Amino acid sequence: MASSVETLAAALAEDCLKAMKATGEDRLYVEVGHVLGASSQTLEEAFLTEVRVRLAERAARDFLIRRVKESKAARGD
Repeated sequence: MASSVETLAAALAEDCLKAMKATGEDRLYVEVGHVLGASSQTLEEAFLTEVRVRLAERAARDFLIRRVKESKAARGD
């Protein structure tokens, strides 16, 4: 079972990523991290981890999609 900190951090990370997409501010999560750090370093660290994990997953998924497209194009599929 996830702790309160993990649950809150995950939900906030999802909301922040949506806000980043809506505003075009790709470093908004850093600012949110500063706000959190002023009152809870524990939540700040959990939040930043959640955001970084999601951003890394997106980057890896984009890489895989590109690689498959390149492979299909090279084979003439």
